[in-house]
Amino acid sequence: MSIIYMLLAISVVVALVFFAAFIFSVRKGQYDDTYTPSVRMLFEDELVKNTGSSADKNQQSITNHSDRKSK
Repeated sequence: MSIIYMLLAISVVVALVFFAAFIFSVRKGQYDDTYTPSVRMLFEDELVKNTGSSADKNQQSITNHSDRKSK
């Protein structure tokens, strides 16, 4: 029965630590930005160039090989 009391005390301490971390982050302004999430979906994603990838090199070699055959 004493283990239940110990586990209960540990869980209360952990909950208080998480609550204190939440209060600290709110006071430091972690959740102040309410505008950006609402317009984030309106921004276009940036295109990522795949430089030096093996798939690109394979595609280029296949294209070059087929060009040589047709000549």
